[in-house]
Amino acid sequence: MRVLTATATVLLSVVSTLAARQPKVIENVTVWEEPGRFGGWPANHGIWSWGDEILVGFSAAYFKAGDLDRHLVDRTRPGVDGLGRSLDGGRTWEFETFTSDIKGEPAELTEPMDFTHPDFAMKLKATNTDAGAALFYYSTDRGHGWHGPYKFPMLGQLGIPARTDYVVNGKRDCLVFLTASKSNRREGRPFCARTTDGGLTWKFVSYIGPEPAGFTIMPSTVRLGPAKLVTTVRHKENETTNWIDAYLSEDDGANWRLLGKAAPDTGLKSGNPPSLLRLRDGRLVVIYGYRSKPWGIRARFSSDQGKTWGQEFHLRPDGAWWDLGYPRSVQRPDGKIVSVYYFMRQKDTERYIAATIWDPGSAK
Repeated sequence: MRVLTATATVLLSVVSTLAARQPKVIENVTVWEEPGRFGGWPANHGIWSWGDEILVGFSAAYFKAGDLDRHLVDRTRPGVDGLGRSLDGGRTWEFETFTSDIKGEPAELTEPMDFTHPDFAMKLKATNTDAGAALFYYSTDRGHGWHGPYKFPMLGQLGIPARTDYVVNGKRDCLVFLTASKSNRREGRPFCARTTDGGLTWKFVSYIGPEPAGFTIMPSTVRLGPAKLVTTVRHKENETTNWIDAYLSEDDGANWRLLGKAAPDTGLKSGNPPSLLRLRDGRLVVIYGYRSKPWGIRARFSSDQGKTWGQEFHLRPDGAWWDLGYPRSVQRPDGKIVSVYYFMRQKDTERYIAATIWDPGSAK
């Protein structure tokens, strides 16, 4: 009887160990920090990776002390679009200025993009946060040089305040996930568009959910199967109610069904956008900033393709104020995750771009 009990205990311990490897933070690093500057909003720009080489975009603005309920940005001094590049899986970073080959007015794309080029990257950008048009750029040398800006069509919308979120289907075939202006010309309704000719032409595919009273913006999307997609979106209902929704499409973006809240609370100040990954073990993870006390960066996992989500995992609980987050994330070849976001050391000081390298644990 004792032998059986001991054996059962050992087996239980082994099973528990296999099932319960928990996520853990490995290290926090600085991507870009400069006195007198405000680094912000990686989610507005995008992240790309090629093995252990990671490239992330962000705003490199100027800092100006002032009203702590607003971004501490000097709006009289134009900043630049910055890039952070790491060649060692996110441990160290170098700063680059985003530059492109077309100066002046945006052009029309005349040569198709090859979305399957091994060093390809595409960036989508808004010209206005409410009713403006959208632009896109692309690179075939891992973001060292960029072609563009090119005009993105209005597709019958009043405005397209675009950020970078796309899913490559083939050499000339790509889905993009953007935000449209609502009927009142304010930012607020996500949609899906597609090209099958390398970006020479684009077609509207579908809205993702109904037009909200507040806003639903900034999709982050992954493919789960040949025709199955999950996207997560930032939702603001009012000044105090903010969350992240998850939607499912089973017909390659033609129609969408609400799965529920991937994160039921993202804090105050309009909350935060999601950064969604499909991990190699099949789980989904959504990473986001939390803009109430305790301010920080959090994540939640789903083991059933977005139907339900587990408890929050705190990547960083040490934020000094609400003005943080906007993450973008990649999974490294070794399975670790690199999440990049903007952060601060004190609430009234410069913002900088930081990254957390972390282990997502294992599926049960």
